[in-house]
Amino acid sequence: MTAAQPVPAARPVPAAQEGAFGALRSQLQEAAATFADGPDALEGILLGIVDDVDRAVREPLEIFPVCHHSPASALAMARRLREKQPKVVYLELCEDMAPLLSELRNCRLPVAVQAFATEVDGFPAEWAPLSVVAPITEASAEYQAIAYALDTPGVELVLVDRSSDHVFQWQPREAAPADPADPDAPPAEEEAALHGDAVGVEIGDLRPRFAELEEHLLRHGKVRHWSEWWHQYVELPLGDSDHDTYRQVMLLIGSLFRRLAPGDPQRVTVDEDRERYMWTRMREHLAATGTDPADCLYVCGAFHAASRVEEFGVHGADGFAISPRSATTWQHGLIPSSHAAIEAQFGLASGSVSIAATVWAKNLKRTGVKPFRLEGQAGARKSTAKKTAAAAPVAAAEAVEAVEAVEASDRLSGFLQRPPVIDRLDEEELLGWSVEIVRAARRNGYLASTADAIAVFETSILLAGMRDRAKPTPYDFQDAAVTCIEKDAVPGRRDVRRLVESMLGGDRIGQVGYDALPPLARDVHDRLAPLGLRLDQRGVKRALLDINARPELARCSDVLWMLRHLLPQGAARPIMGQRSLGEQPIQESWDLALGTHQRALIELGYEGVSIEQVLEQRLRRAAYGPQATAAVVLEAVEDATRLLRSRRLADELGLRALEVLAAERTVDGAPEVLRRVRRLLAYYRTSEPVLPAWIESFVKAGYAHYCTLLPTAFTDEDATVRQVAAMLGFLFSMEGLALSLGCDRTQLELAVAQSHPEEPSRVALLWAAQVQLGRLTRAQLRERCDELLANPLVLPAYPRYLSGFVHALEPVPGLTDFVVEAVSTAFGRLPDRVLLPWLPTLISTLRGGGAGGGGAELAPLLIREAGRIFPGRLAALDAWIPPWRAAADGGLPAVRRGGGLPGGALPGGVALLREHPGACDALGALLGCEGGWEAAGSGAGGAVLVGRFPGTAVAMEALLAGG
Repeated sequence: MTAAQPVPAARPVPAAQEGAFGALRSQLQEAAATFADGPDALEGILLGIVDDVDRAVREPLEIFPVCHHSPASALAMARRLREKQPKVVYLELCEDMAPLLSELRNCRLPVAVQAFATEVDGFPAEWAPLSVVAPITEASAEYQAIAYALDTPGVELVLVDRSSDHVFQWQPREAAPADPADPDAPPAEEEAALHGDAVGVEIGDLRPRFAELEEHLLRHGKVRHWSEWWHQYVELPLGDSDHDTYRQVMLLIGSLFRRLAPGDPQRVTVDEDRERYMWTRMREHLAATGTDPADCLYVCGAFHAASRVEEFGVHGADGFAISPRSATTWQHGLIPSSHAAIEAQFGLASGSVSIAATVWAKNLKRTGVKPFRLEGQAGARKSTAKKTAAAAPVAAAEAVEAVEAVEASDRLSGFLQRPPVIDRLDEEELLGWSVEIVRAARRNGYLASTADAIAVFETSILLAGMRDRAKPTPYDFQDAAVTCIEKDAVPGRRDVRRLVESMLGGDRIGQVGYDALPPLARDVHDRLAPLGLRLDQRGVKRALLDINARPELARCSDVLWMLRHLLPQGAARPIMGQRSLGEQPIQESWDLALGTHQRALIELGYEGVSIEQVLEQRLRRAAYGPQATAAVVLEAVEDATRLLRSRRLADELGLRALEVLAAERTVDGAPEVLRRVRRLLAYYRTSEPVLPAWIESFVKAGYAHYCTLLPTAFTDEDATVRQVAAMLGFLFSMEGLALSLGCDRTQLELAVAQSHPEEPSRVALLWAAQVQLGRLTRAQLRERCDELLANPLVLPAYPRYLSGFVHALEPVPGLTDFVVEAVSTAFGRLPDRVLLPWLPTLISTLRGGGAGGGGAELAPLLIREAGRIFPGRLAALDAWIPPWRAAADGGLPAVRRGGGLPGGALPGGVALLREHPGACDALGALLGCEGGWEAAGSGAGGAVLVGRFPGTAVAMEALLAGG
C-alpha cells in the first residue's frame, strides 16, 4: 500500500448517519482489524470506499457510472433510460464534439468523433497536427445515451467534459502528448492504425493504475490479461443484475481503483480538474435552464463517479476557473474506427472488443431489453423512442416519486457475500464453436479434423474447471483451440487465436456515410463518379481509364494523381501510366482503396475545401518550412507544374528556391538539385517560348554558388564524391546558359585550379574536370593512369580512382570510353591476386552503394560504351585489339612524329586529302600554315601539314573505313 495515494484515517460515523451502508461498514471494520492487526490504513481505504459509494448514491443528480465499451454498462444504460426517461442527459465527452453526434445516424458503427488541428497556436509546434478521437460502438453506454437523447423529443444532450483544446492545454509541455495505449498491448495491424496518433478520449477508464494490484488480480483470478478478468468477474455477474446493484458495484470498483492509484501528481491533477470541470458545467446548465436535478442523468466513468473533489454534486463548492481556449482552430468530423483500433489505442487485449460485441448481442437476446438506435442508422431497425416519448413525463414523475419514497438500499453486502453463480454449461453453443473453429482452420491450411473439434470441446471444459469456472468463457475456448489445433506451425496468414477472434465476432470496421463526410471528401467522390466504382467500400478497386476514347476521364486522372500525392501509400496506386512534366496521359490503370483509407481522406477535409487547395498549402508548407532545402523547393515547383499545372505557384516557389540556394552552405542536395533543374529546363524549353525568369536567375546564381563552394567541397570529408560530381555536373551542363546570362567562365577555371584534393576518388574527379576544361589532355590522363598501375604502393587505392572516374561521367560524359579503357587496361595487366581484392569496391561503386552512391545511374553508360567497343561475338575476341592499343600493336599503321609512314608510303587518308584540298587548306589556314599546294612528292603545302600531323589523316581513314 506504500505506493498508493495517502488517504485520511477513517473517522467514526454516527449511527444516525450510517444510512443504508451501516452494516457493511461494521463488517469492513471487523475485517480490517482482523487482517491488519488493528485499525490502520486498510480500514481507512475500505471505509473510504463505502463513503464514496454512499456519497454518490445520495447525490440528487443521479450518477450513472459506466466502463468503456462494456456490454453490461450498455445493457444497464438501456434499462435505466427506459425506466427513468430523463429530460437531460449529461455525458462525459468533449463539449466541442456535440455538433457531430447527430451525424452518427449517417455512419455504420464503430466510428470515432474527431477533433483535428493542423496549425497550432498556443501549443509547441512539434505537437502538430493535434488530433483527439472518441470512438463509439453500439455496445457502449455512451451510444445508448446519445441515441436516446437525439431521437426522443424534449430530451437534451449536454456534453460536459473538457474541450479538445483543454485536452492539450493540460498536457505537460516538456514532452509531446503520448498515446495512452498500453505499451504491452499486441502489435497493431492495418485496422489498428485507423486512429493514427490521436489522443483517445474514453468514457470509463476503469483499470487499476497500481501495477501490483492488477498483477494480484490477474494471478488470483487465473486469467492472462485485464480484459479477461473484467469479462469473468464484472461483465458476467453484472449482466443480469438490477440497477441499484450495478450502480453500487461500479461505484465500488471505481473508488477502489482510485484510492489504490499511484501518487502521480500530474495525472491526479488532470483527473480532478476534469471532475471539477464537469460538475461546474452541469451546475451552470442547471442554473441557466432551471431543470430539476431529479430529471437529469449524469453518465460518466466509474473512476470519476467516485470523485472526492469539493466541487462534487449539485451543491458542491463553486469557484473553479475554466481557462479560455487557445487560438488554435479546430476542425471536427467523424472517422471510421474498428475493434482493433480501439483495442490498440486503449490498451485492451486483442479481440476483447469483438467478444464484448458478441456478449452484447447475446445479452439482448437473453434479457429481451430493447436497445436504443439512431433513426436511419445503418443496419438498425425502426426505433421506438418516439412512441414512448409521450409517456416520458408521466413515467419520469413516477420514477422520481419512487426514488424519493424508497431510500437506496445496500446491495453491495449481498453482492460481495453471494457465492459465484453456477452458470450451466451451454453444450450446444460450445459444440458449435468447436466445429466452426475446425472448419475455419481447414480453410486456412491447418490439418484439422473432427477429432480436433472434440479435443477443443473437452479441453475448453477442462481449462474452465482448472480456473474454477463452471462454464468455459471465450478466452478458455481460445486457449483450447490454440493448444489443440495450432500445434507447432502456422501454415497461413492467420494463427488460431486470430481465427477465434474472427469467429466470435471479428474486427468490425465502421464507415462514415456520404452525408457525414466533409465537403472535400464529397467533392472527391463526385469527381470520381465517372469511373463507375463503389469507392466508399473497403478493399481495392481496379479503375481503367481510356482517356483517348473518353476525354472526360482526364479530370479523374488529375484527381487521382493529386490523391496519390496527398494520401498514404496504397490509397491510390498507379498500375499503368505516369504523370511527368509535359506528358499527356493516354491510358491509365489504378488500384484504389479510398474506402480503406477513409480516415486519411476525411482529415484532408480539415485542411481545405478542395484537394487543389490542400495540395497548394502542402507545397507551400514544404517550401517555406524551416528545414526546406533547394532540392525540396524544386520538388515542390515540379509538383506544382506536374499536378496543379499552376504557372503562378511554380514561379512563386521558384523564387523561393533561389532564396534557399543562396543561403545554403553545404552541397548535400547537389545531386537532387542537378536532376530536377535539368528536368525543369527540358520541360520549359519544349513547352514555353522563353524560359521563366526565376529559372534563369537560378542557373546564374547556382553557377556562382557552386563555383564558390567547389574548392572546399573537394577537401570536405562530409561531402561525398557523388555530391562533388553533381556540383561539377551543374557547372558543366549549365555552362552555356550561364555564360549567356552574364557569368564568367574564369570563375570556374579558378575554382578548379584552387581545388587540391588528396582522396583518390576526388583526385580522379578533378582530373576529369581538368580534361573538360582543356587543362589536361587525354594522353596525359592516360599516362597518369599508367603511372598509377606501375606503382605497387598505389595499386590498393586504384579502385578508388576508378570510382572517381565513374562518378566523373556525370559532369563529363565524354570520358565514358576512357573509363572503359581504364577498367579494361587494369584487368588486362594486373594478376588475379591484385584484382580480386578490388572487386567489392568496384562492384559497390557500380551498384550505387560505394563512394557516396550514384554508380547505378552511370553504369548503363559504361555498358553501352563497352558494347560499342568490344566485339559482339566470342570468336572475334581472340583476334580483337582494343582501339587504344591499335596504334602500338600495329592494328592501324603507326605514325612516327615528323617522319611520315614507313617506306615513304602515304596512307589512303593522305590521298583523300589531296583529292579534296579545300578541307586541308581551311585547316591549314586555321593552324597558321602558309603557302599552297605543290607538286606531288615535293612535300610542301598540304603534304607538309599531313606530315606534321599524320594522326589526323590516320583517324580520318579509320573513321571512313568504319563508316
